[in-house]
Amino acid sequence: MTDLKPPVGPDDGTPAVSVCLTVLTKRADFVRASNALRQGTPGIHLQARKRGMGEADGIRVGFTCSKKVGNAVARNRAKRRLREVARIVLPQSGRDGWDYVLVGRKDVTATLPFTTLINDLTRALQKVHG
Repeated sequence: MTDLKPPVGPDDGTPAVSVCLTVLTKRADFVRASNALRQGTPGIHLQARKRGMGEADGIRVGFTCSKKVGNAVARNRAKRRLREVARIVLPQSGRDGWDYVLVGRKDVTATLPFTTLINDLTRALQKVHG
């Protein structure tokens, strides 16, 4: 039997998948987030909700892009970029016990430089939690 090791990141020795964010899948969670706090930036629209005492711990995140964003290829590209931005930013800037929904914007989310998307989400989180 071989000894299985987790994948290792490029240079820092941490696992490649170090933080697993829980993904929102139920419509009710998206609706509750849409009725809570909102913050818009040029590249991303953020909806955020602090969960109640009886609900699960951890950071939960959902992603959505309407048909206004474009065809299926454009929507999928925008959602892939949103997932990557959330994976990078939320472990540091997100708060435990919160739900976040990232909404893609028409003609912007899929084409904006990636560093700008990261800055947009960081700024939106600061305003929501500020």
